[in-house]
Amino acid sequence: MKAAVVVFPGSNCDRDVAVALAQAMGRHPSNGAPIMVWHKEADFAPVDLIVLPGGFCYGDYLRCGAMAAHSPVMKEIVRRAGRGVLGICNGFQVLTEAGLLPGALIRNANLKFVCKDVHLRVETSQSLFTARYEEGQTIRIPVAHHDGNYVAGDDELERMEDRVQIAFRYCSPDGALTSAANPNGSERNVAGVFNESKTVLGLMPHPERLADPALGGTDGRPMFDALVEALS
Repeated sequence: MKAAVVVFPGSNCDRDVAVALAQAMGRHPSNGAPIMVWHKEADFAPVDLIVLPGGFCYGDYLRCGAMAAHSPVMKEIVRRAGRGVLGICNGFQVLTEAGLLPGALIRNANLKFVCKDVHLRVETSQSLFTARYEEGQTIRIPVAHHDGNYVAGDDELERMEDRVQIAFRYCSPDGALTSAANPNGSERNVAGVFNESKTVLGLMPHPERLADPALGGTDGRPMFDALVEALS
């Protein structure tokens, strides 16, 4: 598998994602190291996976991700979205602003920055991102955001439910979907969503921050292993 990590001015998790990818890719002899792509690069080498990392691109001015969605690199990402695109936290915001994912991300319901471990329920294992998880499995992943409150119209949410576009939901440790387990007020406890073809995933939690035992857990590692397995 060949992978690229996009770097915007203000990205701060780009190296973390590159390390997590490199660790997963290292198991396969045909893989090379992830390449880092500056946001002004309108073209870059062919890759199987593109990752938009967390951070505060363009200082989160206007709306989170709104300016980054118009960076030169985004036209190429839109063109290649049929292969594999992952947006984490700020990257999720960019993907919604670029129209690659439905809905929007607004201020947390409590209007405060939240930084802590949360529990997620895996809604489907039928995607290249979640194939190493089991449907209904509860995992622990960190969040760190101020604008992670996912919103969409009722009709849009119903269509997403029907198409199994909801990838992860915030839950209690035993998998219950409660308001107490929802760190930002997201509708229907949504933590991550797919596009219709499930080639694009955006999620607010940071799987790269729990992808190595040295970080205190490995619940994020199966996502990277699944991507390498599917795209190599």
